[in-house]
Amino acid sequence: MSSLFPALTDPRTAGRTALRFGARSLSYAELASAAGAVAGRLAGLGRVAVWATPELETAVAVTGALLAGTAAVPLNPKSGDGELAHILADSDPALVLTAPGAELPPVLADLPRLEVSGTGPVPEDVYGDEDPALIVYTSGTTGPPKGAVVPRRALAATLDALADAWHWTGDDVLVHGLPLFHVHGLVLGVLGPLRRGGSVRHLGRFSPEGVTRELNDGATMVFGVPTMYHRLAEALPADPGLAKALGRARLLVSGSAALPVHDHERIAAATGRRVIERYGMTETLMNTSVRVDGEARAGTVGVPLPGVELRLVEEDGTELTARDGESVGEIQVRGPNLFTGYLNRPDATGAAFTADGWFRTGDVAVREADGYVRIVGRKATDLIKSGGYKIGAGEIENALLELPAVAEAAVTGEPDADLGERVVAWVVPADPEVPPLLAELAGHVAARLAPHKRPRVLHLLPALPRNDMGKIMKRALTPPDPTR
Repeated sequence: MSSLFPALTDPRTAGRTALRFGARSLSYAELASAAGAVAGRLAGLGRVAVWATPELETAVAVTGALLAGTAAVPLNPKSGDGELAHILADSDPALVLTAPGAELPPVLADLPRLEVSGTGPVPEDVYGDEDPALIVYTSGTTGPPKGAVVPRRALAATLDALADAWHWTGDDVLVHGLPLFHVHGLVLGVLGPLRRGGSVRHLGRFSPEGVTRELNDGATMVFGVPTMYHRLAEALPADPGLAKALGRARLLVSGSAALPVHDHERIAAATGRRVIERYGMTETLMNTSVRVDGEARAGTVGVPLPGVELRLVEEDGTELTARDGESVGEIQVRGPNLFTGYLNRPDATGAAFTADGWFRTGDVAVREADGYVRIVGRKATDLIKSGGYKIGAGEIENALLELPAVAEAAVTGEPDADLGERVVAWVVPADPEVPPLLAELAGHVAARLAPHKRPRVLHLLPALPRNDMGKIMKRALTPPDPTR
């Protein structure tokens, strides 16, 4: 295949800034030399770990591994010893790449260490489409994390499809503050700009002030997760400078979880810019997106990207052809964006695919008449079967968040002798002294959506459990202790 990063050796981009992390930056010529040094020291190695701190060296390390044809295993620095030990045992990396002087936990003590430093030439790219590029470990919500083997073909296919959907070019300057151990921050947020020959400015730590500063200094795109956009929406009323800066952006993109419609509308009203959403997974990279030349419709993840086939299926595996915005089915996808399998887990890999090559995402969605996809949740935690209806938790959560009394909301189902399952609302009140009542929430949902979708149980919580990407961990939701 052709080079993943042609700009590294293109004399026209040599002086252009490729990476900027705080006050530190590298031009394409400097990145090529730094990554070339890493690549030269990894030659012949099958897999290496990367201590994926939000630093310049992480981007150089992964780029160098890709230049060497070595699969990179990003490690989350916030992971506990048990999870790190599992990942190391499962992936068996030859060494760990780190920034100079980085402090590592004892669980990595026996693994050889290579600090990112030095200069060297860019090796010739002689690697095949199916060669492993990354091994990214899933969140492990239903067991130990599994290592998704992402081939070079999938990186190229996803990033080129996004370039088509977003009109992404080398003139774009991306700003974000995402972690670098997962697909969103690393693949889209670092490798994406490098494949286009553009620039990425990493904030180190996300803040509305940092976004404002970079947009005022020429950044054109912002990537974030819903918690980040919620912080932007909360800051906008008192910060006209932020509103002006966001209004200047060419593209605002949210991903990794659903962005509540309420935050969509608040940002659009204050800035005149609409946030667009895309949908992907570790195993599939990106599947769909709202296109920059399409309608930025709140609550949807747009249409399938070029090259991606997408279908909805019933529980018995038959394809759901209705495009009525109501009929719920599991998303299955097929295309060059898919991973090749789970490392050392042929059983899990086999179970993840149908006989004819469709990947079972486990996400449930509806399709609109024009093909737009609206995700309503995870099949395991967000599909509620109540009174003969299939109900997606996502649309109820969006409805609840429209109420001023609700700061955060999650919806699940619990067994009910009459209905099969009943809808349960988990709510963080905007004002703990004046919490919303179940009747108020149920009445709003019944009028906004349909009576059978109304919550029948309410739990009030001080906060919702979330992971590093801002996703609500529904399996961790437990009713508050009434004795405390």
